[in-house]
Amino acid sequence: MKMPVRATAWVSLFAVAFGLVEAAVVVYLRGLYYPEGFAFPLKLIEQPHLVVELARELCTIIMLIAVGIVAGSSRWQKFAYFMLAFGVWDIFYYVWLKIFLNWPVSLTDWDILFLIPLPWVAPVIAPILISIVMIIAAVRIVHFEDAGNRFSPPFVSWILGGLGTGAILFTFLRDTKATLGGGTPESYAYGFFGVGVLLYLGALYTGFRNFREKEG
Repeated sequence: MKMPVRATAWVSLFAVAFGLVEAAVVVYLRGLYYPEGFAFPLKLIEQPHLVVELARELCTIIMLIAVGIVAGSSRWQKFAYFMLAFGVWDIFYYVWLKIFLNWPVSLTDWDILFLIPLPWVAPVIAPILISIVMIIAAVRIVHFEDAGNRFSPPFVSWILGGLGTGAILFTFLRDTKATLGGGTPESYAYGFFGVGVLLYLGALYTGFRNFREKEG
């Protein structure tokens, strides 16, 4: 079988366009709250705007999940297309912000990534690297299953993936002084983040290590 190029292309196109929509919302928000340019300490969002923003973030994830469910034919393909949509969307979100606002100036600029259940903050390079890993994993899984194989990662892959998620979330949520405390970010925990990325790659490697693709 050939890799489902059309589905991959349409999911990617959706993600690129959705990234523009997301960036447009942020352009408006920064115009309201950061007219002189986005910077820490964070400014408090008015309650009505905060409620809308939380709802928008939740619906963003729902939309990305829905795309994966529609595009994939198996459980793992659906998850893979979700990862593909998420990764492409997140990268192009920053591409569009760079085009519209000339921001970020560098990949080490700090950003607020998410608000649920607590604000997440990190340098821009962190979500971009995770998105790249997600895209690689997604393409690999889709290709593997489209070749007639059944992706079924062993228990060790789940453990590595869970530990990687924990390490990365720790780096996003640890600096509460820069979010809930209204301060400026401390130095980012790049060490923990690097461990998290390596654990993700380990989960992907062990997920495929014991499988051989069927010959075409």
